[in-house]
Amino acid sequence: MRGVISLLLCCWMLWSQAQPSMHAYNVIWHSPSDNAGASMPCGAGDIGMNVWVENGDVLIHVARSGNFDEHNTLMKSGRLRIQLSPNPFTGKSFTQQLHLQEGYVSVTGENNGVKATVNIWADVFRPVAHVDVKSNSKIAVTAAYESWRYQDRIVKARENFGNSWKWAAPKNNVYKADSIGFAANAVLFYHHNSSQTIFDTIVAQQGMQPVKAQLYNPLKQLAFGGMLTGKNFVPAGTDTGTYAHTDYKAWLLKSKSNATSFSLQLYLHNEQTASIADWKNNLLALQQQSLQDKSARTKTLQWWKAFWQRSFICIDSLQQDSIAWQVGRNYQLFRYMLACNAKGQWPTKFNGGLLTVDPVFTDSKLALTPDFRNWGGGLHTAQNQRLVYYPMIKSGDWGMLQPQLNFYLRLQKNAELRTQFYWNHNGACFTEQMENFGLPNYAEYGTKRPADFDKGVEYNAWLEYEWDTVFEFCLMMLEEYRYTGRDIADRIPFIMSCLRFFDEHYQILAKQRGSKALDADGKLVIYPGSAAETYKMATNAVTSIEGVFHIAVGALDYVHHWLANRHHSMPERDTVAGYFYAQANYVQELLQRIPYPSFQQFNGKTTLAPAKSWERINNTESPQLYPVFPWGSYGVGKPGLDTALNTWYLDTNVVKFRSHVGWKQDNIWAARLGLTSDAWQLTSMKLRNSDRRFPAFWGPGFDWVPDHNWGGSGMIGLQEMLLQINGDQLLVFPAWPKEKDVHFKLHAPGNTTVEARLQSGKITNLQVWPASRKKDVQLPAGWEFAATVAQESFNRK
Repeated sequence: MRGVISLLLCCWMLWSQAQPSMHAYNVIWHSPSDNAGASMPCGAGDIGMNVWVENGDVLIHVARSGNFDEHNTLMKSGRLRIQLSPNPFTGKSFTQQLHLQEGYVSVTGENNGVKATVNIWADVFRPVAHVDVKSNSKIAVTAAYESWRYQDRIVKARENFGNSWKWAAPKNNVYKADSIGFAANAVLFYHHNSSQTIFDTIVAQQGMQPVKAQLYNPLKQLAFGGMLTGKNFVPAGTDTGTYAHTDYKAWLLKSKSNATSFSLQLYLHNEQTASIADWKNNLLALQQQSLQDKSARTKTLQWWKAFWQRSFICIDSLQQDSIAWQVGRNYQLFRYMLACNAKGQWPTKFNGGLLTVDPVFTDSKLALTPDFRNWGGGLHTAQNQRLVYYPMIKSGDWGMLQPQLNFYLRLQKNAELRTQFYWNHNGACFTEQMENFGLPNYAEYGTKRPADFDKGVEYNAWLEYEWDTVFEFCLMMLEEYRYTGRDIADRIPFIMSCLRFFDEHYQILAKQRGSKALDADGKLVIYPGSAAETYKMATNAVTSIEGVFHIAVGALDYVHHWLANRHHSMPERDTVAGYFYAQANYVQELLQRIPYPSFQQFNGKTTLAPAKSWERINNTESPQLYPVFPWGSYGVGKPGLDTALNTWYLDTNVVKFRSHVGWKQDNIWAARLGLTSDAWQLTSMKLRNSDRRFPAFWGPGFDWVPDHNWGGSGMIGLQEMLLQINGDQLLVFPAWPKEKDVHFKLHAPGNTTVEARLQSGKITNLQVWPASRKKDVQLPAGWEFAATVAQESFNRK
């Protein structure tokens, strides 16, 4: 019997290790905040909220994915102000808490015997935010919907950096007023774009009027807004005020009678429609669906539970004052912030996501409205966006990754039309800074272009000829196939279109310079090109070569697998099979045309080069290390590691540009090169507490607060320190400092999950699912298991 109890205890210990609670990582404050800059994130589905308590009022900035106005600004949904009377939040007892495991924020206070709690949460499956109030005695509640867009507002010059005009805005540019008012016992608000938006201006600027009718346009007649309402609430007039230098108007709802329990709902709806009546009807339909679903809260809690069970990294669990513990906690906090847009139609923006606040709290000189963020709202910078989404691969958050992948899939036609219209060949051309309709940004395209300059190219020293970042999103599509087995037949046309652009475009450019489309070795000459934004007017940039090569190989592997395993039993897909056979033949030919990467010498040693040649250095990136990440040509256990290490140590620009700030990727490269000390130093500097009240609100870095590419690159580096992939091998702890306790669960190709725990320098738990993948695990030399039972557990499973 004692043996059975011991066995059960051992099993329970292993199970309990696999299910760490996030409660230890809850952020708890015992005093109110000074302003919105000291707010706490909350959200789910595609709603992001900043919650704080100021002068006894609970305030909530609300944002929703896809709120794009005529200027392609990502507009807030508004601000809520909740006031309780008598007020429990002005006494000495106060707690505001982010409940990480359950995905909500609570505010609790007690004053003169009145104790109350306000819970704020968002429905994962519908665009509905909830504010629930409970008190130990009957109280009154006033809820205000506050808007700074209650009237037309002239946009200040610097404020245009929050939209798609940037520095090239027309004089006295105007943000048009929203429609706001009472409707029955609710506040109804919406913004309805006109038919003419900045889309039309950009199409005209870039000379694409002949194909305008074929272009996807997400801004035309877009209506976004919602309704604030709640049982036992009635309209109570309007008010005005100023917050953070911005005037606003408030529409008030007040409880009809005092009670101990109240619930408010904020319903949000976006739709492209010519009829605002249709928009209102669909908003009311959303309300009815939500009210009828009595299990919405339960389903949301279940989603969060599955989310945290899917993946985690917990460090130094017994040392909550250590930097290492902060790194582990902040990894979870940022993953939570990413989950605030788990189901959005639009990707999470690198420059703040859905969690920006009044800009004066980021830069005191910017007394602008809360709609402002630097580097645009509907504008996407590809090099930054990839860092937001890449960590979702190893965390297994494939559902959350879809908004970014679908973003590119929606834009394929527009990108192909650019290519056909400007250059009369095939393939999709995606620029680096790109609007949410797939065309270059108005200002970045260049408003003072020479008349004879190629209309398909941005007249811009940073962005010209930078077209290869799209391959990293192709990589994410291919990785979904490798990791999950998902059938990506629907994505192969997109991937092939991206490959064809580079192949055909650079043959045409070569023919314009001379009589041959290829060089003497039968290879493409990728000129003019760009290695990131840094090495400009480059020939055979390593970012392009690695991207084309790896995506071609990955696409060919998938197509061969599909042809071998799928179409024989599916005769209705003969047309698809024919297409795939043709693509396989094309890619095999393309692989013969891809040039080889270049190398250079430092101190007599060979290093990776950013390109075969270049004419200037324009930024501070190190694309010569892109073969390490994201492309994985070099790394731990792979040939040529010494060459990559030489690049890290000896390339003077790589050394000079090294940093942990913002989108810098040095921590990731250090991890992939097995440089444990450097990887930990750089990753811990990224993921340690920010200098703001909420510890994962990093930035502004090069962008804005909270800096999502700062957090994303931190996540990637931490993951790579713990688990790397080398062919079929699973490299566990490839760059991890042995003295730091850690417990992680991450994902790998082949529907594989790896969970491991390191304590006091020894492995106490190592589990791999499925069991067939145990043979592929590689541990660092000399690493030991703590006990026979742990080793046997690994061997048995």
